[in-house]
Amino acid sequence: MKLLPLGGCLAAGGLLAASFAGIATAAPKVTTSAKLNTAANAGATLEFWTADGGANFKAADPFGLEHKRVPKHVSTGGPAADGKPGIVPATADIPAVAARTKNVNLPKTAGRVFFVLGEDLYSCSASSVQSTYKNLVATAGHCVYDPVGNQSVADKWVFVPGYYQGKAPWGVYVGKQAFTHYDWDVYEDADRDYAFVTVYNGIARDKDRWIDVGPLGTKVGGQGLAYNQKVGKATYVFGYPTAAHEDGDYAYTGHTLKFCYGKPTYPQVESSVKVEEHLALRCSMTGGASGGPWIIGYSSNRRLGYLNGVTSLGGDTDGNLRSDLITSPYFDSETYSVYKAAAPLWSGSIVKKDGTLGLTEVK
Repeated sequence: MKLLPLGGCLAAGGLLAASFAGIATAAPKVTTSAKLNTAANAGATLEFWTADGGANFKAADPFGLEHKRVPKHVSTGGPAADGKPGIVPATADIPAVAARTKNVNLPKTAGRVFFVLGEDLYSCSASSVQSTYKNLVATAGHCVYDPVGNQSVADKWVFVPGYYQGKAPWGVYVGKQAFTHYDWDVYEDADRDYAFVTVYNGIARDKDRWIDVGPLGTKVGGQGLAYNQKVGKATYVFGYPTAAHEDGDYAYTGHTLKFCYGKPTYPQVESSVKVEEHLALRCSMTGGASGGPWIIGYSSNRRLGYLNGVTSLGGDTDGNLRSDLITSPYFDSETYSVYKAAAPLWSGSIVKKDGTLGLTEVK
C-alpha cells in the first residue's frame, strides 16, 4: 500500500509558485505565505460555516492522505541534526486541571479545520500553538491548499478548537494568513507538509449579535514547539478522524477528538509523495486526522506540551483494509524558521462595536 496524505493525493510541479508570495529570508529560501481571508471578507466566511446551526460543519468531508502500498521502512535511527535541539515554551497562563486523573485529559488546543475547495466542503485537524499575539494554528500543508486540483489556497478557512458534535465551545477563528515551507509550496515535498496559520480573534453568537471572544490562546492556550529533537520520545497524537476504514467500517465520525500514543520510528519513506524522512506511529486514525498535533512532553494535568509534528500521511499497511499507521514530517530548524515568520504577527478582530461583522482590523 502507498502512503498518501490522510483523502487526496499530491501532484507534481510547482502549483503554488504564483499564488504564494515569498518572504525574504536568508538563502536558501525557506518560508512562503498566502492570504486566506481579509478582514473585509472574514465575516462572509463566518456566516457560511455558522448558518443553519452549523450545517456546513457537519457536511464537510475529510481531506487528507492515505496509504496505497506497504511503505519502505529503512531504519529506526534518527535524522542528521541540522542544528541544536530547541523549544518554544507552551502558554503560561492556562491553569492546570484541578484534579489528577488516570485518564488522558484531551487538549483544549486541538480542533477541526474547515475549508472549501471548488464547491466541496472539507475538514482537517489542527492545534493552537504559542505565539506573540496568541493567534497561531499549526496544521498540515495540504490542509491549506489542494495540490491535486491545482487550487491556490483553500477558501473560507476556519479553525474550531474543541469542536464537538457540530458545536464550537470556544468560538470560531477565521484564518488570516498561511505560512508554509518553500519546498512544500513549489515542489509539493511532503517532508515539509506543515503550515502555520494566523487567525483573527474568535467569534461567537449571542442572540442577534456577534461577540468577540478574544485571541485563540487566551481561550484554549497554545502548545509549545520542539524541533531538532531526538526521535523516539513518547508522543501523543490528537485528531478528528472522520473517514471510514477501507473495509467500510465507520469507526469514527469526526465529531469527537481522538488520540494515539507511542514512540515514533524514523525514517518512513514513500517516494510517490517525495517522503524520505517522516516519523511514523502505529495508529488507526483515518482521513480527517490530517494536521492533528504530535505532542511530546504532554502534561495531562495542564493539557499542554510541545508540538513536535503534525499528521501528514496515513492508511493501511498490512493489507487488512483498515488504517494502521500515521506519519509526520520531522520538525527541524527549517520548521522553526517557518514558525518564526508567523509567530510575531498580529491579526485583530472582525467584530464591530454594534455586534455586526466588518472591517475592524486596526491595531
